[in-house]
Amino acid sequence: MVDIVDTENKAAAPAEAAPRRPMPRWAITLISICVMLGLWEIFGRQVNPVFGSYPSAIAVAFWELLISGDLGTAMVQSLQPFLLGYFLAIVFGVPMGLIIGRFRWAEAAFGIYVTAGYAMPLVALVPLLVLWLGLGFAVKASVVFLMSVFPICINTWLGVIAVPKTLIEVGKSFVASDMVILRRIVLPATLPYIMAGIRLAVGRAVVAMVIAEFFTTISGLGAVIINSANNFDTATMFVPIIILMVMAIGLNSFIGWVEHKVAPWQAEITGRDRD
Repeated sequence: MVDIVDTENKAAAPAEAAPRRPMPRWAITLISICVMLGLWEIFGRQVNPVFGSYPSAIAVAFWELLISGDLGTAMVQSLQPFLLGYFLAIVFGVPMGLIIGRFRWAEAAFGIYVTAGYAMPLVALVPLLVLWLGLGFAVKASVVFLMSVFPICINTWLGVIAVPKTLIEVGKSFVASDMVILRRIVLPATLPYIMAGIRLAVGRAVVAMVIAEFFTTISGLGAVIINSANNFDTATMFVPIIILMVMAIGLNSFIGWVEHKVAPWQAEITGRDRD
């Protein structure tokens, strides 16, 4: 009799001890956003509209800008230099970081300039860039490029330095050339660092886009911010700010998805899922 009871308890134990599935990340994020918007709506209504706003008023202002067509025009004017400058920063920054990190002569010759360029207040160069390139599209793309290329280059550089020496020695044992080692060994091992640098550069590129519009021809989303601020229309001023935040989050998520596709082993190594 005792044996039968023990057997039944042992059979029921695995079912009772089954691990509880954690809440998905998207659900946690959604709850966090809803709570934040609710608190903002409650406390924002108690603030003078000149000094602040709240989500429902910002949504009304967004709809008005969308219907009038001003928002679409501003988005196009802002995204064109942003996309070009950010794309050129990736195209230039990744190879430069690979070369500086892989070759000693390149690090000695160019590493100091990359470090100095990252630390330099590039906003101070905007008036000089205006003198060189004028007030149009070229100067805006240049500002975006300069503010986003250095994080990509430095992260790639550090990633190359972090590649285990044993991997390089394996390539040399097979008599692989420096370029083959760089392309077949160093680049795949550096991909997580490269993607991290590209993610960091998103925020700097968005800031650079707005700064360029403030200091050059006032156009795009920057013009919406300035004009609405001058008119004390706080709700309208928040519209482009939130759009830029959402755009940065979307690009960051897209880059994370690309990283998961090009370097799937990284998620397995770190043990992080994408639920």
